[in-house]
Order: sequence, then C-alpha cells, then structure tokens
Amino acid sequence: MRAYVILFHVSTVPEIIDAVKRLNEEQKNQFLAKLAEIDFDDAWDRQMEADGTTDRLDFLWKDAKREIAEGKTRPLDELLGHE
Repeated sequence: MRAYVILFHVSTVPEIIDAVKRLNEEQKNQFLAKLAEIDFDDAWDRQMEADGTTDRLDFLWKDAKREIAEGKTRPLDELLGHE
C-alpha cells in the first residue's frame, strides 16, 4: 500500500480556511491548539512601537494636551475611585 502526500501552498485567508476544512478532526484539534498558543499581541506591540517612533501618534498627544489645558480631563485616581 502506498501513501500519498498532497501538499498545498496556502497564503491567503480563504486558502487557509479551505485547507483547515480539509483536515480530519484530530488534525483540526491539533491546529486549533497550536493556533491558541500563538501570541498575536506581539504584532500589535511591534506596530504600536513602530508608530510611536514616527509622527503617526503625535496627533493623540496634541489632542490630549489640548484637552488637559481646556480642563476637559479628570485625574485617573478619580476615575478609578481611588480618591
């Protein structure tokens, strides 16, 4: 008896979804377990760090300083109930 392996190159979300649908239950469970282990926050953190080193977030700081100057803010302790 010969075993055949069919390899699929998947690079788009629809292709990945189709490939996952073709997995048997055990393989799907393994895939989902591995997927759950991935720390996707690291990509968010890298993007925020990159944006922070450029001028992309400067508008937020300018808005915050303006609102503080206009008295539109409250101390964090007050908001958290730690008065």
